[in-house]
Amino acid sequence: MSATVPSPKARTASTADRGLAREEVAELGLPLGPQSLTWRYFGDLRGFFLAERAGVLQNMHPVISQTLVDHSDFFANPMDRIRRSAGPILGVVYDREERGTAPQVRDVHKGIKGTDLEGRGYRALDPEAFFWAHATFFEGQVATQRLLGTPLTEDAQERLYRESITWYARYGMSLRPVPRDYGAFRRYWDEMLDDVLDATPVALFGVRRVEHQPPPIPEIPRLVWAGLRPAAVRFGPWLGRVTLPAKARDLLGVERSFLDEAALGVLRTAVRTAWPAVPHALRRQPRALVADRREGVRY
Repeated sequence: MSATVPSPKARTASTADRGLAREEVAELGLPLGPQSLTWRYFGDLRGFFLAERAGVLQNMHPVISQTLVDHSDFFANPMDRIRRSAGPILGVVYDREERGTAPQVRDVHKGIKGTDLEGRGYRALDPEAFFWAHATFFEGQVATQRLLGTPLTEDAQERLYRESITWYARYGMSLRPVPRDYGAFRRYWDEMLDDVLDATPVALFGVRRVEHQPPPIPEIPRLVWAGLRPAAVRFGPWLGRVTLPAKARDLLGVERSFLDEAALGVLRTAVRTAWPAVPHALRRQPRALVADRREGVRY
């Protein structure tokens, strides 16, 4: 399946309150580690419910979309990207920094570049595109707690954002796109939705049901996946669609009906009610659980 990046809109989101010097990270960023909010929330397994939402938002960026068209099997196996990237990206937060996980994640993208069918060059290490992917991981923590947990206060969101500056700096990428505080981030987020993101072919594909989708983890036995697949191919794309920001839904032509609202309410109530009884080992992403045990923390 082939596709091209749509003609760009006005890709000139304001940079007035963005861009950091490397030495400003220590001043504006906050430490990561077992006592950070990022450690608590990024490894929260409830974030899995919004994984497709983050993927769709990333894929609405024309550069990310084109890299997937040219350099992946996304249309044949849309879950494979999440499966391959989730562990290493979690490792940027939870692995010991000397392990070098962040530079490894960055360097995997070095050779991913090309020219789209309209003659525009692109590369996966484009700073604006790379930061947008990171932005969806930060914002996803806020969205997960708003939907399925305890909504974060403004102060907590500011703290979480400042931790995300430290997190992003670990990649060694240009800090040119990075908003300087949470207020600037919220303006950046709105500008991306207004001026940069598009209904790319990859994003549109991601909100559709894919009947013949292979298992997201190859180790799942074929018979087990045969039983799980009907629910998985409906629930994942549905949840990805209906939890998108309103502007993203408008761009993709996705509506959220009264029934969708009701179903989200049922899901929210069920998860919030059951969560206190879930054992710690089942509340955490696997990479986060290993780090929790290493550091002696529980949530």
